[in-house]
Amino acid sequence: MGRDEKQQPHGPAGKAALGAGWSHRHRDVSGGWLRPTVFGAVDGLVTNASLISGLGGGGVSAHTVVLTGVASLVAGAFSMGTGEFISVTNQNELVGAEVSLEQQMLTQFPAAEEEELAGYFRDYGADPQTAARMAAAVSRDPDIALQIHSRQELGVNPQELPSPLLAGVSSLFAFSAGAVVPLLPYLFGASSLALTLALTAVALAGGGMVVGRLTGRPVVWSGLRQLAFGALAIAVTYLVGHLIGSGA
Repeated sequence: MGRDEKQQPHGPAGKAALGAGWSHRHRDVSGGWLRPTVFGAVDGLVTNASLISGLGGGGVSAHTVVLTGVASLVAGAFSMGTGEFISVTNQNELVGAEVSLEQQMLTQFPAAEEEELAGYFRDYGADPQTAARMAAAVSRDPDIALQIHSRQELGVNPQELPSPLLAGVSSLFAFSAGAVVPLLPYLFGASSLALTLALTAVALAGGGMVVGRLTGRPVVWSGLRQLAFGALAIAVTYLVGHLIGSGA
């Protein structure tokens, strides 16, 4: 039964629950897009805002800020995209190797693996007889047996691994979108560090609030938390740039 085809409850209690707005449907959390997108956007935003802040603290020219900021955007975007693609690919390959090992164990030692399944069901509260019947029923379908073993022993579903391409592309474009925000005043000829910091603050708080909305967390708290961490990085970089620039 698919994720969007949840069986509806029956009986008086089930009808009452449905009438009250009960739903067992969930958002898809297996695609692997949210983490690289959020991480990429925040990384691009904080990295370039901090870099521009450091350059501004050092008193460099607007042309240098634009050149450095654009170079950081391009380099960082491809670095993030490549890193996400490779890391997710390597993780999936590791999972694949372990799942293959589990498949080999199921083929060579079916009785032992079935008893292991019964042990899982006993741990969930089934009595020994029920656990044995459940394990026997599951073991008749090798694919389902493999899924349950993988979930119990590896904590993954081998059929729902994240996409390396999706993670890489999401990270690349998200980093680019985040990194371009602090550059906007300079790209349009307004060489104002204050305007850059204001845009960055709005983007950090707004982005945090959007993520809070997606994850069900308090939106104001999520926005302020992201703003606070970003502001700390920007302030430290500005101070470093100012100290080095003053000593030049």
